[in-house]
Amino acid sequence: MYYKTKEKVHGLLHPEIVGDKHWDKIINIFIVTLIVLNVIAVIVETIEPIHKEFKEFFYYFDLVSVIIFTLEYILRVWSSNHEKKYSHPFWGRLKYMISPAALIDLIAFLPFYISRMIGVSIDLREIRILRLLRILRLFRLTAYTHSAQMILNVFRKRKNELGLSFILTIFLIIIASCIMYFIEHRYPSVEESKFTSIPATLWWAVVSLTTTGYGDMYPLTDVGKAVGMIIMLSGVALFALPAGIITAGFIDEFRANRVKKTHRCPNCGEHLNMEELENHHDNR
Repeated sequence: MYYKTKEKVHGLLHPEIVGDKHWDKIINIFIVTLIVLNVIAVIVETIEPIHKEFKEFFYYFDLVSVIIFTLEYILRVWSSNHEKKYSHPFWGRLKYMISPAALIDLIAFLPFYISRMIGVSIDLREIRILRLLRILRLFRLTAYTHSAQMILNVFRKRKNELGLSFILTIFLIIIASCIMYFIEHRYPSVEESKFTSIPATLWWAVVSLTTTGYGDMYPLTDVGKAVGMIIMLSGVALFALPAGIITAGFIDEFRANRVKKTHRCPNCGEHLNMEELENHHDNR
């Protein structure tokens, strides 16, 4: 009875485990809805008139949420040793408690208890936004597992290309900052120039390369304006690289999945889906 209950609880809290998919979806949708409502509460609480008028409501809503999250965390820790990698009654559970997913769950409610134990009033409105991290559990729902895995595969397979584009971006930002600083830092004078240092010019470089253009820093010399145009055009091309790499990764992943879902014709070796395979055999 004890082990069956643990197995059932573990299956309900972990949608990737084959079990009662109806109830595990209901539980996860409830938790995700609660997380979203907590995030909305954090946002709305920043409006001071609303916070003053509904302060008591926000407190009890937070209290109920913390109780639910705490109960969920305790059940997760208790049932964690159902998995083989956490099988030890003590060390297995401890290993689970220091896993990234468990730490995110813990951070969601731990500040509430700390503030009560030490008797210090902590504004939890800022800390509570950490619950937003728990919304990642959406990808653990059975319906989204495949899509989430596809995204991870794309980034995993294209990590070298993405890493190189990131390094090139950093390199261009530093070079652009250095060039613009030496062109503009003495104009109209050293005291009046906004390009006071290379670190200060980094802000201009990032804003220009991303074509945001806040207008708080801009070149005044003709040479600076010409260099600025080149840097902006370079930024458009460079920042398009990661998007192209990721798109190519998705195309390759879709093609790979399509091949997996097809069957190889024993006669000609062509990859076809079931309907095409049947028609192919009939035609032959």
